[in-house]
Amino acid sequence: MTNKPSTGLVLGFSSHHPFSQIPLSDRASVQELLRTLLDPLEPFFSPLKSRVRCPGATAVRFDQTASEVEGICRPLWGLACLLAGGGEYKGTQWWIDGIRAGTDPEGPEFWGFPRDNDQRMVEMCPLGFALAVAPQIWGGLGERERGNLEGWLGNSINEKNMPNTNWLWFRVFANLGLKKNGGKFSQERLDADIEHLNTFYRGDGWSNDGPEGIHQMDYYSSSFAIHFLQLLYANLAGEEEPERAAEFKKRAQMAALDLAHYYDAEGRSIPFGRSVGYRFAMVSFWGALAYAGVELPAPLTWGMVKGIVLRHFRWWQTQHDMWSSSGTLTIGYSYPNMYMAENYNSPGSPYWACLAFICLAVPETHPFWTSEEEDHWGVIPPVKALKQPGHIMSNLGGHCMLLSSGQACSYPMKGTHSKYGAFAYSSAYAYSVPPGLFTLEQYALASQLGLSDDGGEYWKTRRLSESHLDTRDGSPVLVSLWSPFVDVRVKTYLLPPTDATPNWHLRVHRIEAGREVMTADGSFAISNERVPDRRYLDPYDPVKCEGTFPKLIGNYDLNTPEAWATGAQGAFAVSKGAVGIRALESDEIGRTAMLVNADPNSNLVESRTTIPTLQHTIKAGETVWYVTAIYAKPSGEGVPKETYLDGWDKLPEVPAWLKEEIGGA
Repeated sequence: MTNKPSTGLVLGFSSHHPFSQIPLSDRASVQELLRTLLDPLEPFFSPLKSRVRCPGATAVRFDQTASEVEGICRPLWGLACLLAGGGEYKGTQWWIDGIRAGTDPEGPEFWGFPRDNDQRMVEMCPLGFALAVAPQIWGGLGERERGNLEGWLGNSINEKNMPNTNWLWFRVFANLGLKKNGGKFSQERLDADIEHLNTFYRGDGWSNDGPEGIHQMDYYSSSFAIHFLQLLYANLAGEEEPERAAEFKKRAQMAALDLAHYYDAEGRSIPFGRSVGYRFAMVSFWGALAYAGVELPAPLTWGMVKGIVLRHFRWWQTQHDMWSSSGTLTIGYSYPNMYMAENYNSPGSPYWACLAFICLAVPETHPFWTSEEEDHWGVIPPVKALKQPGHIMSNLGGHCMLLSSGQACSYPMKGTHSKYGAFAYSSAYAYSVPPGLFTLEQYALASQLGLSDDGGEYWKTRRLSESHLDTRDGSPVLVSLWSPFVDVRVKTYLLPPTDATPNWHLRVHRIEAGREVMTADGSFAISNERVPDRRYLDPYDPVKCEGTFPKLIGNYDLNTPEAWATGAQGAFAVSKGAVGIRALESDEIGRTAMLVNADPNSNLVESRTTIPTLQHTIKAGETVWYVTAIYAKPSGEGVPKETYLDGWDKLPEVPAWLKEEIGGA
């Protein structure tokens, strides 16, 4: 009798995903958390189990078969870690059967051999890792089937061109998986790829995601690929290659003291860069430290590392809208969102998130599991400048924030100016992407300066810039030079919060305009929903501690006087905490403050947002200085709503050195 496939999970109006209902404390609870991710995939396996067609039906830049290969291979990251740690899963045989059918060139569900720069190469990485750590996969195949797997996994990828990026690690793991099982592989190719990947190393523990000429150090440099895979390699090949393993561990030790700044006390990471739709993969670096047996650098402890991982999982457990109605992960972040998606995000892509379960391959006797959770923020500095990524990190005012200059994707991907070119990124107030290309509402310029030369239809922002990290009066400063138009030059200074004014940071621009341009300087985006009915925010009510100043007006009546204030008065919005913006330069400049009613689904976390913004017009031939103060005080446990605006009227001091530069310009 043939077993009927499961009908799967159905999420209705008020139901929550089983993922959200697992109390997390130990390895067994995290194992169960993974099972809640894998279970809903069952109805979406193909008849021979070689493909998983996740709900969504959206296309990507590669073929549909490769999309469905993603669907089966990416969850393997989690399953392999579970099996490597001695755990069990009811559906393990689905993957063994799927690998058998997918690599059979004469079978009806053959995956197809990869071509140059083929997405199939990416999925060879979790498959190679699974072969290396879960012997039941190789052991579940017959002699002919192993030959098919060797032909598909190793012998095909070794003869093809690959992008000159972190992708080279995927070929390393394809070969390593075969090597671990006595299969046919290429040691020559494996060594050559690692040596080339080492040329991406820039120092201080950081690797660039690509060669010279590219400055891209996002989560691919740490949790999504490079550091993560270096640490896995150090574990799996360390006995045979001790020097290489020692170098990878040393890099991780150095980077750990920097990367700790990207995770706040509530478990949120700072969304920055591309592919953040991989969600909790952003924390996989920390489990990989334990897996590779890295000795933690002082003052970090295993209790702190465990805390970073488990708090991160717990925060994602509160994001109830990230699922499809069938219980599968969706393309998006806190909710389904195609605007933020990359052109390589298929419905199965989000399961790269399963990297985070590398901690399950760590023995339960390891101090990662036996230690009590701790908060790392008591032992690392609240402000730190990071030379390699060009970031100034801060944890003041209730959230982790990074100020950024100089990074850019190697090609102008969708929303790249939002993902890399914004001035500030926050763990509490995620970045926004443009849903369209007309007017400020569609551009959603959160933490960006936009310039328009056509009256406000099209806006240009910072994408490519020359930048350097400086120190003035003992404090870090980021300086960048960029040109939105050939005859418009901008010099931007970014200054982090201080203990005196922890909810403010400064953003200063010197703009030389060769043509007339409108400008729009945006703060963070914040939820534009009032309590309890979730309608748009009303004018600020000090009794309810909610609303905006000035009045938030719709997209069709922007000239209404109540919607505008002077730049010195500024604009703010209060809902889940408070954000705002004020102009500190001379009133003679004449900037005005208002709230942009951002288009829905522009923000990664909040589907309805507003962005306090300063606007102005610079005449052709003018040079002006903008001194912008950006306010942020997030909501959170122990933060009374009555205190959200406590720091609003205590403005930050403009440093004397900066006043001199402005006065002498």
